[in-house]
Order: sequence, then C-alpha cells, then structure tokens
Amino acid sequence: MNNSATLTDPYPTRVTTSEIHDRYDPVIWPGRSGPWDDGAVNTFAERGFRSVENVLDAGDLGDIRSEIDRLTVELGDDERLIRETSDGSVRSVFAVHELSGLVADIIARDDVAGVARQLLGDDVYVHQSRVNLKPGFAGGPFYWHSDFETWHAEDGMPSPRAVSVSLSLTPNTPFNGPLMIMPGSHRKFVSCVGATPGDYHRESLKSYRPPFGTPEECDIASMAETFGIEQVTGGAGSALYFDCNCLHASAGNISPYPRSNLFVVFNAVSNALGEPFAADARRPDYLAAR
Repeated sequence: MNNSATLTDPYPTRVTTSEIHDRYDPVIWPGRSGPWDDGAVNTFAERGFRSVENVLDAGDLGDIRSEIDRLTVELGDDERLIRETSDGSVRSVFAVHELSGLVADIIARDDVAGVARQLLGDDVYVHQSRVNLKPGFAGGPFYWHSDFETWHAEDGMPSPRAVSVSLSLTPNTPFNGPLMIMPGSHRKFVSCVGATPGDYHRESLKSYRPPFGTPEECDIASMAETFGIEQVTGGAGSALYFDCNCLHASAGNISPYPRSNLFVVFNAVSNALGEPFAADARRPDYLAAR
C-alpha cells in the first residue's frame, strides 16, 4: 500500500473524512484519430459518456448469449463466476474475453477498442471484462460508485485514463434496472471513507453496497444536486461508452424482463497498474489484468 498517498496522490481515498476533489487529468487525451467525429468526442468530454445504437447485430447477440450460457454451465464454482446472494443465480462472469475467443474478437473491433484508443490517445489493453446479468425478478442492484476509485485504491491504476464500454445484450429499459449516471460527474473525484479490508474482493462483488469504495450519502446528494441523474436505456446491441470516473449505479430488476450487458474496460498502456494506493494486496488478475 502507498502509505504516503495523502501527501503525493492527487486522488486520495479510503480516508477518515470524505472530500470531493477536482480531476487533475484530461478526459480526452491527444494523439489518436478514430471512428468518432469531433462532435461525438466533444459530447463524451462534456458529459462523460455517450450511447450508440446498433453496435452489435443480431448475429453477434446470439453468439455472445450462447457463449455466456456455455460459460455459466462450464465454470461451476470457478471464482470468476459470481452469484446473487439472494437466490444463487449468476450475477457476473469475469474475464470473458479470456474465456471466449468470440468475445475477444468482438471487443477488438474498431467501434469498441478503436473508440477507446481514440479517447485515451494511446494503445489500450483490457483491464477487466465481465458480463453482468440481471434476470427478471431477481437481478440485484449496484450502489453508487466511481470505478476509478476502486481501480486506483485496490489495483494501483495511477490516473483515470481508462474508458468502459457496456454492450447491451438485451434491451435496457426504464423497468429492468438500467444504468443511472451523473452527467459531468467525471470531472470530480469523490473519495471514500474507510480502510480496505484484506482479501474481501469476492464478497464485495456480491454486495449491493460494499462497506468500502462507496461514497458517503451526503456526497452522492451533493453530486446529484450539481450534475443531476440520467437513466441510460437502449436497444439490444447498443453500446454505452463512459469515462471510468463517472458516478453511476443501477437499481434491482423486479420486472419480468432480463437485463444483460457485456462490460469491458480499456486502460491506456501508459497508465499501467502499480501497487494499490489504498489496499494491502493486489486483487486477482481476472479483476485487474496486469
């Protein structure tokens, strides 16, 4: 752990008193062209996210769903498969790009990885991939958080030079627990209170609201007052591209309609992970590839 983080780290977290800091790094990094025009890039820079329909076609969706069905059977008790605490249904499958060559080929496309290279101004690698499944009536919520806060504190990611792409495998509707995001929140860093427990990563992946790595309610309220909250919906095959420092969350799914997404994080090669800034040990590679 970097014990001098509060002195040298521009993004201190896992502290005794929370604070909201200005972001010290760019959102769009220069040096790369790519598939998006200037208007699309500017929208992403301002809001911290952008949604695009029809990135995957019907054939892609069928292939990925078949792969996920296969993996949920074959993995059994593998640690990369996370189950809901309520009923044992599958909540997430991690490292899907390593488990499926088909998935790896899809996320390597120019309208997925190529967008990440354009926004980050660098070559990229997959920091983490997973499928999040929210079956009808049973899919659990994900509490408010910034992914970068976790990756910085627990994985040693130096700066928020990473972008996430969420590919919708089913329609994301207002009824089945879609992502909620605070547009513009990527320009602030919200520190979180509490020391990181050792070797707690697996339990935290099952938890609606982990006891660390989640902002204080007063800070969430303050950020919502400043930036507002939007639901991100879209058809099957749509893609949501969002900055790793956006505050986001999703409600549980009590509708009859499942919500499933393939989620992949691209990190800039120049932003390679070091030692955790606020944890005693590295997390497994399926959560933070090195």
